[in-house]
Amino acid sequence: MTALTPDILLRGYGMGIFPMAEHRDDPEVFWVDPKKRGILPVDGFHISKSLAKHMRRTSMVATIDHDFEGVVDGCADRVDTWISGEIRQLYLRLFERGHAHSLEIWEDEMLVGGVYGVVLGAAFFGESMFSRRTNASKTALACLVEALGRGNFKLFDTQFITDHLASLGAVEISRAQYHQRLRDAQYSKARFLQPVSPQDVVQRMTQTS
Repeated sequence: MTALTPDILLRGYGMGIFPMAEHRDDPEVFWVDPKKRGILPVDGFHISKSLAKHMRRTSMVATIDHDFEGVVDGCADRVDTWISGEIRQLYLRLFERGHAHSLEIWEDEMLVGGVYGVVLGAAFFGESMFSRRTNASKTALACLVEALGRGNFKLFDTQFITDHLASLGAVEISRAQYHQRLRDAQYSKARFLQPVSPQDVVQRMTQTS
């Protein structure tokens, strides 16, 4: 297999495929092209009453691109992870080039959660998220979705759908539907904007729901 580079990685995302490894020490990286694709509509985040209550009262703070490496390492800090050493380095290089971003959640100046992904035009490809506090990853996703909406993003790709993501509004679409949305999104313009506070996110989402 040809050695992966940031340019090859971006071309893969543009074609609708993404890389994974079997485990953190796996020297091989393979491409994935699911028949069904998970997406999280940027105007369809479901904020439950309990999450809204938490976010109104939380002392958590959201930032972007303050600790991309810390978010990637937080996502890989589990028993089984697809984030191998090669994949980690590729995302760090994409971040240096402005094609990858992270949203961090801080509490008492500690990194307690976050999500990171790749950007092409108005498409955001969510790669992974982590949480070290209750509701930290949900708060991260809420803040991210709100920021993507303000930045004119048209596609938030979650790759697969889980019960956790489905509870937050994620849906599953066919490969053909995904490719159509990807074509429309990757050639549009968008900006990865600074997030607002969790309190403001709740206010904005509940006003439009």
